[in-house]
Amino acid sequence: MTASQAATTRREDARVFWADAYLAVRQRSKALCAPLAAEDYVIQTAPEASPAKWHLAHVSWFFETFLLRDYLAGYRDFHPRFGYLFNSYYEQVGEFHPRAHRGFLSRPSVEEILRYRAHVDEAMLKLMQGAGGAVWPEIEKRLAIGLNHEQQHQELLLTDLKLNLYANPLRPAYRDDLPAVPGGLAPDLGWQSFPGGVHEMGARGDGFAYDNEMPRHRSYVEPFHLATRLVTNGEYLGFIDDGGYVNPALWLADGWATLKRLGWSGPLYWERVDGVWQQYTLGGVRRLDPEQPLCHVSYYEAEAYATWAGKRLPTEVEWEIGAAGLPVRGNLRDAGHFHPVVAPTGGGLLQMFGDVWEHTGSAYLPYPGFRTAPGALGEYNGKFMCGQMVLRGGSCVTPADHIRASYRNFFYPHERWQFQGIRLADDA
Repeated sequence: MTASQAATTRREDARVFWADAYLAVRQRSKALCAPLAAEDYVIQTAPEASPAKWHLAHVSWFFETFLLRDYLAGYRDFHPRFGYLFNSYYEQVGEFHPRAHRGFLSRPSVEEILRYRAHVDEAMLKLMQGAGGAVWPEIEKRLAIGLNHEQQHQELLLTDLKLNLYANPLRPAYRDDLPAVPGGLAPDLGWQSFPGGVHEMGARGDGFAYDNEMPRHRSYVEPFHLATRLVTNGEYLGFIDDGGYVNPALWLADGWATLKRLGWSGPLYWERVDGVWQQYTLGGVRRLDPEQPLCHVSYYEAEAYATWAGKRLPTEVEWEIGAAGLPVRGNLRDAGHFHPVVAPTGGGLLQMFGDVWEHTGSAYLPYPGFRTAPGALGEYNGKFMCGQMVLRGGSCVTPADHIRASYRNFFYPHERWQFQGIRLADDA
């Protein structure tokens, strides 16, 4: 085989790989929506929680906008106004429908959005089969971003559905057939020590990573300890029972003002009925298990709890040092529980991946040397590097092949509808 023939073979193998990966991700999005009634697709109960049908359309718009329009000759948009409806925040692409009003749209119907997805899928397969070699590297790059982007929206789809369904006094389950979450006792809380010094952090360049995970760089840390497992519901109940939500000395000023304004008295989805704590889950209302990891608390609540416990939250550098070299294994979406589970027994750091996104004490800021990518795709992460906090490790609704030690998630400090929990840290 000549070098030219070998290059052609590699390119054809890559096309098959990307087509298979594309179809697998797209089909998974539809499968996650299979339990929904038509009415479930439309509702939006908070500006941050988009309707299910908007998610399905937006990820299709992403492929249409950043791949099909640029690289498939003769491509025609499915609908001339879908760009306005399903652009999320890309100012350089054009105007977009207000985020808080996505739930106002009864049309397009779910059926029409599914036709839109099929239209985009057919065109994407045509593009992957016929694109010339000169543009193929850029197509591969954008395919990787697009598929990871859709996986992000699969996770958001589940978190948004949970919030939207919870607004219903009937507290309906997303799925009645979710398996029972394994019980048992959480292992005793231990501590693992790490030396101070200069450590490298950030994406290594050996696989896909978002631009906000780069460049890899060095950071200096003092010696520190990380808790060997996540904070449990029972431990957080101790904070509540000790007056955690009525003691301003434990809270940051912004956190205390937020607590007062929103009337917080416990984590999101917790309810006390006849003296018994219950918790709303994607499988419906269940009795609160004190051994399971705490979930659905804001950065403000996490910081207040750490202060009460006499500890602190880890920095994102410390968290990544702890996660370095650990396999990506845990209670992720592929496990099928869609809810945090009791920590397993064993040595070392437990639950570093899956269960809940772990709050850090680090603001979401650019790494040294970071530069925003040119064009509209540069708006993906960089423009949000202000006023948000970093979370690490993935959750029980994160796809297992989507998470890595360098992954940086970010949310505003008051937000708690995401699957968010706490791992404590301490100075050595």
